[in-house]
Amino acid sequence: MVQALKPWRILAATLLIGTIKATMASRMAKPGCQETCGNITIPYPFGIGAGCFYSQGFDVSCEDDRTYMHNSSNKMEIYSLNMLGGQARVSTFVANKCSNTDGTWTNGWAWAETARFFTLSSRANKLTAVGCNTLAFLLGYNKNKQNVGAGCFSMCRDKQSTDSSGQCSGMGCCQTSIAPKLSSFNVTFDSGFDNSEVNTFNPCSYAFVAEQDWFRFEPAYLEGHKFTDKYKGVPAVLDWVAGNESCAEAPKNRQSYACVSSNSHCINSPNATGYLCACNDGFAGNPYLEGGCQDINECEFPGQSCHGICDNTIGGYNCYCRPGTQSTDPKREPCNPKTASERARLTKTFIVDTVRIFTKEELENATDNFDSSRELGRGGHGTVYKGILKDNRIVAIKRSKIMNMVQKDEFVQEMIILSQINHRNVVRLLGCCLEVEVPMLVYEFIPNGTLFELIHGKYRTTPISLDARLRFAQESAEALAYLHSSASPPIVHGDVKSPNILLGDNYITKVTDFGASRMLPKDEIQFMTMVQGTLGYLDPEYLQERQLTEKSDVYSSGVVLLELITGKTAIYSENTEEKKSLASSFLLALKKNRLQSILDRNILGVGTELFQDVAQLAKCCLSTKGEERPLMTEVAERLKAIRSTWREQLIEGGNEETVCLLENSSQYDPSTTGRHESLMTLDLETGR
Repeated sequence: MVQALKPWRILAATLLIGTIKATMASRMAKPGCQETCGNITIPYPFGIGAGCFYSQGFDVSCEDDRTYMHNSSNKMEIYSLNMLGGQARVSTFVANKCSNTDGTWTNGWAWAETARFFTLSSRANKLTAVGCNTLAFLLGYNKNKQNVGAGCFSMCRDKQSTDSSGQCSGMGCCQTSIAPKLSSFNVTFDSGFDNSEVNTFNPCSYAFVAEQDWFRFEPAYLEGHKFTDKYKGVPAVLDWVAGNESCAEAPKNRQSYACVSSNSHCINSPNATGYLCACNDGFAGNPYLEGGCQDINECEFPGQSCHGICDNTIGGYNCYCRPGTQSTDPKREPCNPKTASERARLTKTFIVDTVRIFTKEELENATDNFDSSRELGRGGHGTVYKGILKDNRIVAIKRSKIMNMVQKDEFVQEMIILSQINHRNVVRLLGCCLEVEVPMLVYEFIPNGTLFELIHGKYRTTPISLDARLRFAQESAEALAYLHSSASPPIVHGDVKSPNILLGDNYITKVTDFGASRMLPKDEIQFMTMVQGTLGYLDPEYLQERQLTEKSDVYSSGVVLLELITGKTAIYSENTEEKKSLASSFLLALKKNRLQSILDRNILGVGTELFQDVAQLAKCCLSTKGEERPLMTEVAERLKAIRSTWREQLIEGGNEETVCLLENSSQYDPSTTGRHESLMTLDLETGR
């Protein structure tokens, strides 16, 4: 099985070692140059200002903490830069065509032209049109100056005929692929189709090129100007290369050659025509800078499986057997794996030995060939499907769509982390499929959705009991405490949020999505070249310093606790007001002694003393300084104590029915929630 692994899997495993354990002490920008703009790291070959970038096209500007492509034809804001995969996530404009009340038309188009080493990614983007009786076109030029085009037609007679599933199926919204290697494009509409017959509910049509998994259609976008009110620009992905030649053709002995680090090498771009640079095996950092690739200390990496004495070397490590411990087990590594390829092979071995390997055919059969009816959800990294195996077990299958190097890295990383974890409140990895170009992970099936959906879902008709809310917080905190304190080495989740907390049988919480996680020796700080996470949950210290620690998870858990007691989302708005940070609103309400003004009205009947305890715990978790936050184990213990006190108060003043309900409330049941909640309110109001 190991010998059959494809090259990208070996490379991904090697990259994983570098990503997790590299000492990123060196700057990513050119010496003396600005390294960040707002929340974005600007790694060389990109740069701000003269002398700070590699060549024309890589110069960017920083304005009001926003990063822009300096040489693009229109002002493209940069959302993120990916060095390993050679991609940039940027903003592009929306074309629109509107029917005015006087019978005239307003017709706007969108266009863009990329710089020399950039092209529009055909794998990551799609042309999308929103509207009824709408035909949108993309016309452009590729790098060979050839005319290319694409078209997309959307049709609907009335509101009822639009697709409400979120898909662009051609009824209110359509999508189509675009040609590769586009260097310029124009998005416009066919004048033979218009909204005149449907302008009472759909006066405008829109068209844009955007990241294919970013957009989900809502019928409300057809009404008035709701789409452009929400989206002034849309995210698209550009492919970039350091040079337009292949590695075989690149002028390695000339000044224009980009891979200048002594421990770097050239790789052909997986997405575009040209080459990129990468650090050699055993090194990590910025391969475009002199001295940018630094040695990795593999002895600190948990997956390298040295059962003896580990000795780090430049570009590798030695593993010496302890006296009398020479292994005779063929599944264990030899005591002295010196080569990088052997280390990478062993790390894959590590995965294969701990999870089941599924075949492509097995997973295709389990999902009816990945039929859309089996979709459980979509995310930034791909789609999750419901699968039924031959033994009738139901599983969840995560299938990645776009395969750049960062996603390969995260795929291997999540697999390694989950293969080592065994905790009732962490989703269980059952296996993986390694024989396909698009990798797949197989998890236990979690039937009751996410905590986010339970708290904020539109169709929830019954309130959630306070005991259930406290239990959700306690169980997720216990899972994170296990990752921080019991896993060896400790694991920092890195993206704690209510959408990443699933609800299993009996509504037991299951923490999931370890793509942003890191394994860190105790008390070690991970310096991140690019901040990952979700707005509203991000640790401000991590956001500013790019230092990921266990206390980053504590902050995010504090936000989840606020969601549970307020019923508000991490970023929320009231009526037509601007969006607010839940953490900031909570801390302000606490400071002004107006805690009840922000609490969920469904639990306001509960005594204030209990909520003061919960509020003080949340306040500690949300401290701007990580060192002032409690440990995750302390958070879990405090929640357990608060929940125990609350249950004792109910039993003390309650009747036999109250006791029975509490004995069964460790399993949250929506069908009994309303009864349970009303009983708690009644008991407190009567003073018992």
